[in-house]
Amino acid sequence: MNPLYYQAKFLSSNPSLITAPKDSGWEIAFAGRSNAGKSSAINRITKQKSLARTSKTPGRTQQLVFFQIDPQRRLVDLPGYGYAKVSQNIKQQWQIHMSDYLQQRQALQGLILLMDSRHPLTELDWQLIDWLQQAQLKTHILLTKADKLKSGKAKMIQQQVQQQLNDYSEFSCQLFSAHRCIGVEQAHNVLDHWFELGHNGQDNKKNPDNIGDDCQG
Repeated sequence: MNPLYYQAKFLSSNPSLITAPKDSGWEIAFAGRSNAGKSSAINRITKQKSLARTSKTPGRTQQLVFFQIDPQRRLVDLPGYGYAKVSQNIKQQWQIHMSDYLQQRQALQGLILLMDSRHPLTELDWQLIDWLQQAQLKTHILLTKADKLKSGKAKMIQQQVQQQLNDYSEFSCQLFSAHRCIGVEQAHNVLDHWFELGHNGQDNKKNPDNIGDDCQG
């Protein structure tokens, strides 16, 4: 794993791109349904307990939240979609800001898309996937909460998701659990590759069985 991500720090929280950090360097964004475990995944990947805000109430991320890895590299936590108990007007504002970011941000290198492994590829997921395919944006799917499934069931779901995405270029997927540290090293490899760090990058479609406990410390 790459300890570079452990030095991540909060940079800014922005309601729109107008006040976002300068559009330069490299960024990787995290998106997913409001109950997919997005904040927990960011915290596990960066080995920090509270870098991204977690809550028992889904939908707490309501702005574009930037975390600095180094002066040229950032992670971006996008507003969750599909579940948060807020007004339709606020949901539409979130969607507009997320769409603006995905369409206009020049620093964006790829998207980490999180889905609950027990309920993957919902209608809202497919809407985003279709848009990402048209935009030709590299996307890596984290099938989260894999610890809640038996190993055989988890592998079967991952294979099914990969099969359904066979016709989509620039997509890969893996199993992930923030609670049990499943898939953290594989996620680091993807980030390394997209951030052009020059080591550990790999095509995760070739490693469908990496579901072991890979956290240390």
